[in-house]
Amino acid sequence: MSNPHAFRSFVVLAEMRTGSNLLETCLNSFDGISCHGEVFNPHFLAYPKAEELFGFDKAARDADPIAVLESFSHQPELAGFRFFHDHDPRVFEPFMRDRSCAKIILTRNPLESYVSLQIARETQQWRLGDVTQRKTAKVVFDPAEFAEHVNLLQDFQLQVQKLLQSTGQTGFYLSYEDILDLNVLNGLVDWLGLESRIDALPRRLKRQNPEPLEDKLVNPEAVADGLARIDRFNLTRTPSFEPRHASMVWAFQACRNVPLVYAPLPGSPERAIFKWMAAIDGSGQRDLRSDFTPQTWRAWLHDNPKRMTFSVLRHPLQRAHDVFVEQVLLGKRVNVRDFIERSCGLELPREEAELNNWPLTAHRSAFLGYLDFVKANLNGQTSLQIRAIWASQARLIEAITSQCPLHRLLREEDLVRDLPALGQGLGLAFPDYDPSRKPRAKLELATIYDTDLERACRKAYIRDYELLGFADWSGE
Repeated sequence: MSNPHAFRSFVVLAEMRTGSNLLETCLNSFDGISCHGEVFNPHFLAYPKAEELFGFDKAARDADPIAVLESFSHQPELAGFRFFHDHDPRVFEPFMRDRSCAKIILTRNPLESYVSLQIARETQQWRLGDVTQRKTAKVVFDPAEFAEHVNLLQDFQLQVQKLLQSTGQTGFYLSYEDILDLNVLNGLVDWLGLESRIDALPRRLKRQNPEPLEDKLVNPEAVADGLARIDRFNLTRTPSFEPRHASMVWAFQACRNVPLVYAPLPGSPERAIFKWMAAIDGSGQRDLRSDFTPQTWRAWLHDNPKRMTFSVLRHPLQRAHDVFVEQVLLGKRVNVRDFIERSCGLELPREEAELNNWPLTAHRSAFLGYLDFVKANLNGQTSLQIRAIWASQARLIEAITSQCPLHRLLREEDLVRDLPALGQGLGLAFPDYDPSRKPRAKLELATIYDTDLERACRKAYIRDYELLGFADWSGE
């Protein structure tokens, strides 16, 4: 029978004490299937005492894990392995994106797996084949450690789920209890595309700790505290529907004479910073090195191992107001302008001269409409594309740090002190920083600021306020 799924290998995605040993034993009892243990465990190759697999020893596996991974598809049987969250990360994406590698996803109640793990560590008994040799122990339940245990499991499961979804694949999900269900095991092998079946479960491995939970713990009363720490449904997260942004290496600015790089966030006070960097070089702003490509950027990093990279945060409300003025009122964001006019029921000035006589009430209403637009846009509720110029700084920093790990993340209000201090990290003396800019008279944020604007900005940029620690705007 041909394999309708065209699987050439498989992986059991699991964790310690989820029953993966038992599942492997069951799979190996089927004709035509072979599971080879924790092949990419950094501490051993497949099994603690194994020395070689498919012609690879541990040193060869560590040197070229992809070659070991590829060897699974060349075995005479359908071959696979078990993979946990702390195994070699170099093979994770390759096998997850390989549609010919079947994904078997094994989970267990995290409370049970945590207690089982503690007992195994205490007794040093990780497998049980003979009940007469079973070791028992009562362990202490640590609520904080349990919370960390659950977070690790959930993070890995979310990684698996995201890659399956983004590559259009499905996995075969098993719970710990499913392993002892003969029909489920035969169904799994059927899904793998094989005709082999078994009519009895293997007897080699036994469940190690069948007692009730309270009989396994020294302090069972602490379980309630541990469970209270777990946000099972992720209700306290800061919601965000804003997509990730591509790295902006082309926007990075580097001095010519010293290894100093500025990774600007769109909407930041970049002109004054460019002027300050040019003073370091003793040249004009146009002489700063920019327009990096991924290739030239990597070359620059290689040539400058001792360097200083920085970016600058701006208060979300000040940043939003400056973008509103520069991009909407004085710029060409026609679609954004139309959105504000429709939602606020007012007409924005078309000429810069009209702004001199623009009422403050209209200015405030229009800016409030812009903040409503940003909130809707970042939540995917408008037809307009999300632009970096009004994207959240938290998301933009994620994009920057994917290519440019930052040594300093500064704040605009502290630049007079912090920019010259960057030279200390390079053993150099940097010039003073002048933040002065030409005021816009009636178009200043201070002329319209109130708590309603702050509240609207918090709704639009909740991640910036919470993750980056911004308080209310103070006008500084």
